[in-house]
Amino acid sequence: MRRAIDTLFGRLVVIVIGMLVLSHVAWFAIIRFERDNVQTRFAVEEAVFLVEAVRQHIANTPDQPLPPRVRLVALNSADVPKQPDEDTPPPLQRFVEDLKDRLPDGTEVRLNEPGGPPSVWVHSAKDAGWIVVPVQPLRPPRSRDRMLVWLALIFSTAVLAALFGAWQLQYPLRSLAQAVGRFGRGQPTPPVPERGPRELRQLTHGFNQMVREVSQTENDRAVMLAGVAHDLKTPLARLRLRAEMMDDEKIRDGVVRDVDSMAHIVDQFLVFAHDRPDGSEPVPVDEQCERIARAYRAVSPGAQPIRLKLEAGPTFALPAATLDRLLSNLLDNAHAYGAPPVVIETRREAKGWILSVSDHGTGIAPDDLIKASRPFVRLDPARGGSGHSGLGLAIVERLARRAGGECEIGNRAEGGLQVAMTFPFEIATRPAEERRAGPQHEERAL
Repeated sequence: MRRAIDTLFGRLVVIVIGMLVLSHVAWFAIIRFERDNVQTRFAVEEAVFLVEAVRQHIANTPDQPLPPRVRLVALNSADVPKQPDEDTPPPLQRFVEDLKDRLPDGTEVRLNEPGGPPSVWVHSAKDAGWIVVPVQPLRPPRSRDRMLVWLALIFSTAVLAALFGAWQLQYPLRSLAQAVGRFGRGQPTPPVPERGPRELRQLTHGFNQMVREVSQTENDRAVMLAGVAHDLKTPLARLRLRAEMMDDEKIRDGVVRDVDSMAHIVDQFLVFAHDRPDGSEPVPVDEQCERIARAYRAVSPGAQPIRLKLEAGPTFALPAATLDRLLSNLLDNAHAYGAPPVVIETRREAKGWILSVSDHGTGIAPDDLIKASRPFVRLDPARGGSGHSGLGLAIVERLARRAGGECEIGNRAEGGLQVAMTFPFEIATRPAEERRAGPQHEERAL
C-alpha cells in the first residue's frame, strides 16, 4: 500500500512541520519566561519607587494624607504578615529577593496574606513603622492568552508557506521520476524541463542527454538491423526458388527448411527493428485469442493443444497487429521449448488487464530469467539453427511496453514458463469502436 510518508513531499512536510512545531514551542517558552522576568522587574521597580515616595512624603509633608492603598503600620501591629518561608511560590520569592537587592541593606520585606489586594510591607532601620504599598500582580488572571492566538496564526502561515516551498522543491524531481519510469518502460520520453536547485538541474540535464544518446543508438541499431534484414529477403527468395527446382528431394527439403528458418529470423529482425506506433484497428483480446487458437489448430492439427481461459470480456482491447505478434511469438516459443498444454489466459485484476501465455515444460533456470528478454540471447546453445534468433521474448517485451503495458517472465509453481503482460485500464479498456483513431490516439492515451 502506498503511504504518503514514502514520498519526498510527504517527508519534507513532516520535517518542516516538525521543525516549525519545535521552534515555535521553544519560542513560546522563551517568551513566557522573559515576560515573567520583565513583569517581576517592573513590579520591583514600581514597589521601590512607591516606598521611596512614601518616605519622602513622611519626611517633607507628614501632615498630608497618604495616597489610597498606601499606609503606615506600627511595628507591633497584629496585622503584620509573617516572613516568607519555603512554601512561598518561587516567583514571589524571587520578587522579594530582587526587592531587597534594590533597597538599603537590612531592609525587611514581607508580603501580605493571600486573599487580599497584593501589597508589600517594607521596614528599614530608619523607618518608624511598616510601609505598606500596593504591587502589580505577578501573574494576572487571563481568560485567554493572546500570545497563543498570535502563535497559532504565525504557525499556520509558516506551515502554508513551507508546504508551498516543499511542493515547489519536489515538483521537478517528481517530473524526473515520472520520465525515468516512462524511459524504463520503453515509452516515448520527452525532454524534462531543467528547473529547481542546481544539483537537480544538473541531474535533469544528464538524464535528458542520456535519453537522447540512447534513443540515437537505438535508432541507429534499428536502421542497421532493418536494412540488413530487408536486403536479405531478396536473396532468400531467390535461394528458395532455386531450392524448389532441385531434383534430389531429400536435399531440396533440407535446403527449404533452412531457407524458411532464415526467413523466420529475418522477419523477427524486422519486427524487432520496427519502432513506430501500431496503427492497426483495436480488437477485443478474448475474441482474437480464440481466432488465433483456431488458426493454430487448423494449420498444425498434430501440434500441442492450446487451452483458453478467457475472463476479461469485450472491454479489453489491443491493436490487432500488436496482439497477433505478441501471441504468435509466445506460442512459437511455447511450442518450441515448452510442453503441452499451452494456456492462454485473460483476466481483470486491481492493477489492470492481464494477458498471459504459459506452458507445462521445464521453464527457465532462475539465474537465467533476467536474461530471458534480452535481444539475441539464447539460453540453450543447442537451439542454434532451429530458426530462432533469441528475439522472441525481447519482441514480446518491447511490444507490450510500446502498447503501454508491462511484461513479466517467470516460472509457474506447477512447472513451465509463464509470460504475463499487464495493461492499465486507461489504455486497454476502450471498446474497439472507440479506438479506431489510429496511432495518434494511441500516443495521446500513453
